[in-house]
Amino acid sequence: MFPTIQIRVGSTNPVKVNAVKTAFSAAFVDHIIECIATDAPSDVAAQPMTEQETLQGAINRVAFCQQFAADYYVAIEGGVDHFSYGAATFAYVVIANANEQHVGRGANLPLPTAIYQSLLEGKELGPLMDELFNTHNIKQKGGAIGLLTNGLANREGNYHHALLLALAPFLHPALFAKQ
Repeated sequence: MFPTIQIRVGSTNPVKVNAVKTAFSAAFVDHIIECIATDAPSDVAAQPMTEQETLQGAINRVAFCQQFAADYYVAIEGGVDHFSYGAATFAYVVIANANEQHVGRGANLPLPTAIYQSLLEGKELGPLMDELFNTHNIKQKGGAIGLLTNGLANREGNYHHALLLALAPFLHPALFAKQ
């Protein structure tokens, strides 16, 4: 019988929860991965508009989850920002256990100027994409990534990759040990 790793995920979004489950399953192949979806507040805007606000949302969700017992605590926060090369959407992931916390980040998806302008006016990316592409609840499916890449990439895959990167210090603790 394999040991169980219990993960408190700071979201009830099935895309985020599944990304956590698949990333941890890939990283810890000799374990049973149990994810507990938790409606954790981000305490930032519904549509974070800067890198810092996006990261803070993920940190806040993990902190909320840490009031419950688990082996790991994970949060994923999607946001947008305007960089020197243009507007983009991305996600931060935060993974913590009882002793440490590490951050990962997903790839940037360039955003059309008109979409970014609508976000500046107070719209949220998921509902905006639903409106533009005549979809329903895309943020719990392929996301803007899926729509803008014609399905070549998707939200869950971007989260999965960011989670694997953030897991590196947990997989090689001796290399990342604080001195």
